[in-house]
Amino acid sequence: MSVYPSRPRDGYRRIHILMEHGMRHLNAVLAASMCFLLFSPITLTVQAAQHARSFEFTYEATLKNIPSTAHTVRIWIPIASSNPHQTVKIIRRVASVPAQITQDPVFGNRMLYAVIHHPSSTVSLKVIYAVTRYEYSRGDFRTLMSYNRDPAQVPVSLVRFVEPDRLVPTGGIIAQIAEENTQGKEGEVEKAYALYNYVFHNMRYDKSGTGWGRGDAIWACDAKHGNCTDFHSLFMALARAEKIPTRFDIGFPLPQADQGTIPGYHCWAEFYVQGLGWTPVDISEAWQNPSKHDFFFGSLDPNRVLFSTGRDLTLAPKQDGPPVNYFVYPYVEVDGKPFDSVEKKFSFRNLATVQRH
Repeated sequence: MSVYPSRPRDGYRRIHILMEHGMRHLNAVLAASMCFLLFSPITLTVQAAQHARSFEFTYEATLKNIPSTAHTVRIWIPIASSNPHQTVKIIRRVASVPAQITQDPVFGNRMLYAVIHHPSSTVSLKVIYAVTRYEYSRGDFRTLMSYNRDPAQVPVSLVRFVEPDRLVPTGGIIAQIAEENTQGKEGEVEKAYALYNYVFHNMRYDKSGTGWGRGDAIWACDAKHGNCTDFHSLFMALARAEKIPTRFDIGFPLPQADQGTIPGYHCWAEFYVQGLGWTPVDISEAWQNPSKHDFFFGSLDPNRVLFSTGRDLTLAPKQDGPPVNYFVYPYVEVDGKPFDSVEKKFSFRNLATVQRH
């Protein structure tokens, strides 16, 4: 069963309020001037459009230099799915080999799976999507504080999200830092905000050197720099040490341009607020845009697309190798061993924005 549960479309309360306000204003204007009536609906539509983004997204993977001695090649690539914050439609699938869509039973991630016996030297797969991604917000810190609860009471269904992952431990120095930074704080929201600020002030977005990008919370704690994976792995570890359920989301960022290629992935995290649900944080984006520090605690912009959730993943069907650290790029095995000779290309072009009704 998927742990990405259905949830109310709460991220659009601002749009809803705006529309209600617009209608009240419209009634007043009707009495004063029929001329203004002609322009008010257009204004409201433009304002609503700022909170969504529609685009075509193309995911391409090509395996090259497959050993001539290979007997069996297995390929898994993540498949984006609709959820309360994005609508996804597969426009076209192009594959040089037969492939099927499967789903893992733990996190509910979908994937395109292919198995090839006695393969040729090159195998290619491409998936083209139409996506509409919505900005959403659980509210700012003050709003979220109205849901503040004791994080020690973890629902049974969320126990997995307070447990450690291989690179996201919850003991030792992680537990010490978490305790120091949440001392005197009460409830899951206040503690999560303190840990959000700890990562924000103690990490820098810097991909120099080696070691970054694996999502190793201990490495991030020591190095104090890295990419989005490292920022959010450290946050996850600290939050889980405080018994706050936290999960890892990964997909791709959307540049502000109308079209182009995307060089790599983007990830963020969510922590669970009892009485409200999963609540997002994007600390690396906040670090690069400090004026949005408060926004990215509880809110996400629409310039992204989610592909998978979770760490230490078991794919479907199960891979022969160890659990997959995170799943956004193709995972390939040749005769049961991981194979890295995969070319990847991701591109997008904007479409007319589709409004949520």
